[in-house]
Amino acid sequence: MNDRIRTDIAHNARVWNYWLGGKDNYPVDREVGKQVTSLYPSIGEVARADRAFLGRAVGYLAGEAGIRQFLDIGTGLPTADNTHEVAQRIAPDARVVYVDNDPIVLTHARALLTGAPEGVTEYVDADAHRPEEIVAAAGRILDLDRPVAVMMLGILNFVLDTEEARTIVRTLMAAVPSGSHLVLTHPTLELGGEGNAEAMDFWNAHATPPITARGRAEVESFFEGLELLEPGLVSCASWRFAASGEVAQFGAVARKP
Repeated sequence: MNDRIRTDIAHNARVWNYWLGGKDNYPVDREVGKQVTSLYPSIGEVARADRAFLGRAVGYLAGEAGIRQFLDIGTGLPTADNTHEVAQRIAPDARVVYVDNDPIVLTHARALLTGAPEGVTEYVDADAHRPEEIVAAAGRILDLDRPVAVMMLGILNFVLDTEEARTIVRTLMAAVPSGSHLVLTHPTLELGGEGNAEAMDFWNAHATPPITARGRAEVESFFEGLELLEPGLVSCASWRFAASGEVAQFGAVARKP
């Protein structure tokens, strides 16, 4: 087993997999996942809503927006309807680069690298805290002179310093041309998520990596200089979908002018 894989402490990629009903997790992940659920019962709904948002956002970008390149940062473990599957169903020639630095995600890379033969699906082992390395690696696979959809779903919440998180987004979006898009989700204690505070405290004491929630103004600041698409920054459950309820996870898509 990869010596970077820790089975004695819960890890986000595996716990998220557990919440989505997957099997790529260990007993410690399931125990922490159950405890977080007991503290914040709607966490499973958040995970599913985030995944459904990904499908709608990628569907819009590959379809109506005509985007053919996707840079998915913080991939997580593969489940149904991964970015390349959604994009390449619409545009078989779409090029998708996944980025993650979790070793167990790396061991599942082969499951991700099975895209349409007309397109490209690649995996980069890199850390979101080092966006220059991500840009350099992606530039060997994607044409950074053509529009790119930069996907950052549930990843900036692991960058605890908000100014560092803004710098990461600015660096990534500076590397892609006009017509590119930023797709982002982020947990919040707003949108009915006040009860998540205790669950996040438990997480930070018993799992890795540590996480932070942010309010609307902080999340909106990640889109500085970009044009938010309708309906703007909303619960990811209701982004271009008539959801019956909100989840405490912001979601938005913005275009670089």
